[in-house]
Amino acid sequence: MNPATDLTATATALNRFGLGARPDEPWPAAPKAWLLGQFDRYVVAPPAWAAQPSAASLVGSYLEQQRALRQADAANELALRQQLARQSREHYRAAVDARATAALDSPAPLVERLVHFWANHFAVSIDKNPLASLAGAFEAEAIRPHVLGRFEDMLLAVQRHPAMLLYLDQARSIGPDSPAGRRGRPGRQRGLNENLAREILELHTLGVRSGYGQDDVIELSRALTGWSLGGLPGLPADGAAGGFAFRAALHEPGARQLLGQRYNQPGEAQAQAMLRDLAGHPATARHVATKLARHFVGDSPPAALTERLAQTFTRSGGHLPTVYRALIDSPEAWSLAQPKFKTPWEWTLSSLRGLGLREPGAAPLAAMLNQLGQPVWRPGSPAGFDDVAESWMAPDALMRRVELAQQIASRAAGTVDARVLGPQLLPAGLGATTATALARAESPATALALLLASPEFLRR
Repeated sequence: MNPATDLTATATALNRFGLGARPDEPWPAAPKAWLLGQFDRYVVAPPAWAAQPSAASLVGSYLEQQRALRQADAANELALRQQLARQSREHYRAAVDARATAALDSPAPLVERLVHFWANHFAVSIDKNPLASLAGAFEAEAIRPHVLGRFEDMLLAVQRHPAMLLYLDQARSIGPDSPAGRRGRPGRQRGLNENLAREILELHTLGVRSGYGQDDVIELSRALTGWSLGGLPGLPADGAAGGFAFRAALHEPGARQLLGQRYNQPGEAQAQAMLRDLAGHPATARHVATKLARHFVGDSPPAALTERLAQTFTRSGGHLPTVYRALIDSPEAWSLAQPKFKTPWEWTLSSLRGLGLREPGAAPLAAMLNQLGQPVWRPGSPAGFDDVAESWMAPDALMRRVELAQQIASRAAGTVDARVLGPQLLPAGLGATTATALARAESPATALALLLASPEFLRR
């Protein structure tokens, strides 16, 4: 390789695969080896996350507060509701800061990026109570432990997690011929909810236009009946409050047929068998491969790359590190033919990393992401946030980045020379226009803001 090629590979490793360069860390001498070595350096529960409460404890506390609300008189109800809303906001902001701190201080930025990718693939939203408190725990418990494991295990962990069960209304789904369903009026399909089953097929596994039909949605939704939480009012007592509980009284009995295959398993095992088969389906391999290629290579990834990743997924049984290695080894991933435009989350992280920060500090990070149009864990739908440039390049969105670049730059005013920092953060180099703008800036803070808002820094 010539020096220019070496610097391009370094820039790709740091900014496309990683979360942005840091001025206090040397560039990797061997970019591919540096990326692969992160699999051994990743920490599932770093201190920032370890300090956060578990989902089970949060759900248990929420249920207790709901019981208190039902028993409160009018004079106390408003105060209790305000307290609950305040606690929910505090849990959310703390979890956002934990997420950012883990990414800023991680020895494995590639794996942190993959955590964010999978959390968006299996999206939940704080728009629904009590998800503002639970979204962080969902990422910590269902995504982080499985990001270097098998897709099948992550899929099962996601569907059993309280956040997903509550977000998609699965916890109270009742089979019409279950013991609980038969207590309803004859002939009425009481309480069957298709939300989780539909999103599993459309978003989590097979993808749209992959051959499944409405009958498959119904069959999977029937198999999932009984997947619930302990302690929910109005349901039979079963399991620890706030944790996953299989409620046999809600489960639709009988054999099911999904995608032409018959499932005779009883109880909870039926949906588990379906999920395991969905995890290994060729359509799932293509769906996951396409999304990974789009995230790391380009908004319109090469078909040959997507096919290779899908084949690797299938051959490895969904072993995710094997798929990641195939991605890192692919020549397309190191081409800058389709530079990715940073999402607001990616841009904010790379800006803070670029200043050498290892925690957000007093910065109101959750509010900043709201202002930038990508509120953390609030994508607007179960499909998650878009991963293409056109969703983030509107003029007003770019103006908000310019404004926040000035705020971020003010934190380092007088201590950082943007003319020196620029080449450290962008090994492939600054364009002549950006270099001239930095040299002519009226102040060090203005120069730094121009760097953070430059075309080169906005892309990865």
